[in-house]
Amino acid sequence: MTAASEGARIRLLIADDQALVRGALGALLELEPDLTVVGMASDGAEALRLAEELRPDVCLMDIQMPGMDGVEATRRVRAASPTTQILIVTTFARPGYLRSALDAGASGFIVKDTPAEQLAEAVRRVHRGVRVLDPVLAADSLFDGANPLSERERQVLRLAEDGRSAAAVAAEVFLSAGTVRNHLSAAIGKTGAANRAQAVRIALDKGWI
Repeated sequence: MTAASEGARIRLLIADDQALVRGALGALLELEPDLTVVGMASDGAEALRLAEELRPDVCLMDIQMPGMDGVEATRRVRAASPTTQILIVTTFARPGYLRSALDAGASGFIVKDTPAEQLAEAVRRVHRGVRVLDPVLAADSLFDGANPLSERERQVLRLAEDGRSAAAVAAEVFLSAGTVRNHLSAAIGKTGAANRAQAVRIALDKGWI
């Protein structure tokens, strides 16, 4: 049973780093007689803080946000507020993101151009404990394979995305430059890339980082 009693309005938290998106989602959902927005967050850390404070029934979570991303925020919100169901609402329709989000504890994954009535129904369904997945992404994820990268490989690839050197990445993650190069080399091999830049692009396209 979630925080809302039977017949009560479903209490929502919206987490998205774009103010216009937060406002639009909130305005649309507030039109529904059984839904109410109790909080809005601009990043994953704020989503976690508000989830702990407000204990919403459902959190609509973006994937790509500054600092703590939506996948990590999902994992932490579920740990801090187990009755809060997570519905990922994102522009980034990538099978790898869907897999990562579900592994982190999300109950649903839909894209932002979902019609308003379908979005509201998705909220109601995850509140009832039903899993809601974008059908195209769900089908794609069956054929795209699981994320082959380890957590450390994902970390160093994300940091290497802007072209910084292995030494610079090493300083940030408190590893030796040689160890970072080993992780990068492993990531290049697992993605089938020719070099580090290509490995980053492939991992981003598949939603692995």
